[in-house]
Amino acid sequence: MQSEHVGIAHTAFADALTQDPRLGVDRVRDAHRALVDLDGAGQTADADALSAYVTVARPRHLLLSGNPGAALAAIQESIGPRAADSRDQWATWLPLFEDELGLDHPDTLTARSNVAYWRGDAGDAAGAAAAFEELLGDYLRVLGPDHPDTLKTRHDIAYWRGTAGDSAGAAAASQELLAGFVRVLGPDHPLTLKTRQSIARWCGMAGDPAGTVAALDELLVDRLRVLGPDHPDTLSSRHGVAYWRGVAGDPSGAAAAMEELLVDRARVLGPDHPYTLKTRHNIAHWRYEAGDAVGAVAAFEELLADQLRVLGAEHPDTLGTRHDIAHWRGMAGDLSGAAAVLEELLVDRLRVLGPDHPDTLRTRHDIASWRAGAVGGGRSRDSLGMYDRRCARCGGTTRDVEADELAKGSRKI
Repeated sequence: MQSEHVGIAHTAFADALTQDPRLGVDRVRDAHRALVDLDGAGQTADADALSAYVTVARPRHLLLSGNPGAALAAIQESIGPRAADSRDQWATWLPLFEDELGLDHPDTLTARSNVAYWRGDAGDAAGAAAAFEELLGDYLRVLGPDHPDTLKTRHDIAYWRGTAGDSAGAAAASQELLAGFVRVLGPDHPLTLKTRQSIARWCGMAGDPAGTVAALDELLVDRLRVLGPDHPDTLSSRHGVAYWRGVAGDPSGAAAAMEELLVDRARVLGPDHPYTLKTRHNIAHWRYEAGDAVGAVAAFEELLADQLRVLGAEHPDTLGTRHDIAHWRGMAGDLSGAAAVLEELLVDRLRVLGPDHPDTLRTRHDIASWRAGAVGGGRSRDSLGMYDRRCARCGGTTRDVEADELAKGSRKI
């Protein structure tokens, strides 16, 4: 929460507040309610400062005027691109929710959920899983086992466990969650089907890519029946089948399936949709794995130009493609060039993600490896190639970002 230089007692607000007809018996709450709608522009010489104050303090005034749901939304709207900053911002607001609403109020629990989420997104997956496990006990006590927020918290526990490296534990937790969704929502509900996709993904990450392909094939049949061929979730199932087909050892088949998917995604979502661009990213990756290094690098470079135009230079997908181009450049033999590109990327990742984010740490690691390889005659390139193949068995050189986003889900406000 930024420092405040004015407040509801500031003389600049006097006229607006004393003339507001809503001021009643609970004058403090009514004053906060009036300030929610106050625009300081043009009222005083301090107009700019007052307008900035109203923007910064809006969540507090919304909460203290009796509108905690709008306060949550205002906080979410105000967060910036860095996950660590978002974590700190939610952690700063949380005590006000606890003091004003109490520890068991659903909106206080939602604020805690957001602190946990951004803790994980900032790089502390294990800490996020522990925070969500603690939160689950309170959700069970306050809202019960079948409330949507309780089920969502179970999902978050599974996701962050898997992200922290416990893929088998994530699969087991998702399997328990699936039983709850089937009981509460039914077998064909979209959330039930999404949970089946998460289970398949975690099983693949745990070392069973062939089993994941089979599970996703079955899921695709059900999504075609329930949702139709052009539903985004159905297209996501096709993406999963193609991706894990490549991980299971058929990169040519994965590239071909992704190219078919690209046609449909461009038609349904548009050529510049983020998932259409992700499909192009996967095509380039699997082309390289299938032996078409020249075509893959060209495809990555064309993709980067479109990502810069559509998503911007600081979008995680844009930064990820820059990392991939550097990686394949190094694997092609230009170790010094790869290190130089990654050094430029590191500056941007430090600014956008912070020093402790896993992608920033991976960039530092790869810079050191390519530098060592350039000095040591390519030994680090061989090491990175082995590391890359190990990653492919559990999610690819660049992890399956689309599946990761779908599994993580969005913040509930």
